[in-house]
Formats: sequence, structure tokens, C-alpha cells
Amino acid sequence: MRTQHTAEAAGATNGPFPEAPSGSSIDLYWLPLGAGGHFVQLNGRIYEAIRAVHDRRRAFALYHSALEVRVPDGRFVIEMAWPIPDADGASRGVVVEGPVGSSRMARLRLFRYEVRRWRDGVIPDVLEAVASPQRLSDNLVRARRLLDLVGSVPALVWGRDDLGMGDMWNSNSVVSWLLARSGLPMERIRPPIGGRAPGWDVGIATARCEQRGSEEQRRLEESHHSRLLVASYLPHAGSSS
Repeated sequence: MRTQHTAEAAGATNGPFPEAPSGSSIDLYWLPLGAGGHFVQLNGRIYEAIRAVHDRRRAFALYHSALEVRVPDGRFVIEMAWPIPDADGASRGVVVEGPVGSSRMARLRLFRYEVRRWRDGVIPDVLEAVASPQRLSDNLVRARRLLDLVGSVPALVWGRDDLGMGDMWNSNSVVSWLLARSGLPMERIRPPIGGRAPGWDVGIATARCEQRGSEEQRRLEESHHSRLLVASYLPHAGSSS
């Protein structure tokens, strides 16, 4: 049985989207960056120390996020992972792959990441998660929407700021993009107190840009449809006068 750690996180107690239990759920896990791996942990600390000096602030603990989604069909783990362990992505529910560092190197598996929608999957080092699981929703429609969106995650370059948003695209960006596109109140979902999730805000900003673009496209299509209706009516109106 998984136990919830005592460290606090914003919204971790009641969740940011209280609903009546439905047998479906979206749970967020915060994992210390480099949990189970000293190399990643050391590099993360170096990165955060440099960013702290640059931003003139104190250094924070860094977190990597993952999701567990339950629907009547089953339980799914949603996560970006790198490096890719082998070519059998289907066994891990891989639905998207993207480049690491440079798109020109992505032909090599070493320089690609994978986004998983893994039925009955596992979250590595889940026992080290802090203030987790954080229940975000019990809504079946929202949970299904999130699962459907996983295959549409933007395959941007991991570790790069190609969109000019001031931070890099990474695993946290994937999770926050999915949550934002699912309609969850992102202002109430934050890392554990005293921690930071690099790339989190990039995912939210990317999702909102896409949503604005979709809404603008819808308005243009509706306007075009209205003009066609008017144009089709005018000749009849003229002939009857």
C-alpha cells in the first residue's frame, strides 16, 4: 500500500478540484529530481545552484512529476522518461517520442525521450515521492480527456527553450500541459513547499497558447460559415424582389 508523506504541498490535502468520488481519479506525484540516481541528483543541484545565482534567490529542492489516472477501464501511469531503456515501447504504453538536446540527434535512441500512457504501469522511485499522491480530480470525463490527450503531447526538444518562454521543456512540462489542457485549475497545483519544478510553467503556457489558437480558429470558422450562409441567401432574396 502506498503511504502519503507528511511533507506539505499546495492543494495536497483536499485537492484543487474537489468532487464526489466516482471510481475515477487523477493523482499527481512529486518525485525528488534524481531519486535513486546520484548522477542526475548531482547535476540537478548544480543546475539549480547556477539558476539561483542568476535569479538572485536561494536554491530550491527540484522535483519531477508523474501522473496516475484511474478510469473504469483500468489504471494508467503517465510520465516522460529518458533514456529509453529498449525498443519495446509498446510494453510501456509509449505514445509519443521526442528529441533530447537536439532534433538532429533524435535518430539515435539515446537522444530521444518517451511519453508513456502505461496501463498498470509503475512510477520509478514512487516510495520517495513527497506530499504524494495529490488528488486533483475524481471526474470521469476529465480523467478520460487527460488519457486521450497524452498522444497529442507536443514533441518539443527536451532541455531546450525553443518557444522562448524562459525555461526548458521537460517531463514537468508534459505533465502540466496535460493538466492544463484537461481544464484543471493550474493556479492551485504547485510543487511541495520549498521545492521547484523546472519546466512546469512552460507546459502551462504552451497549453494556453494552443487553446487560444484553437478558439481563434473556431471563431474564424464560425465567421466563415456565417458569411457562406448570408451569401447563399442573398441571391434568393434578390430574385424575390
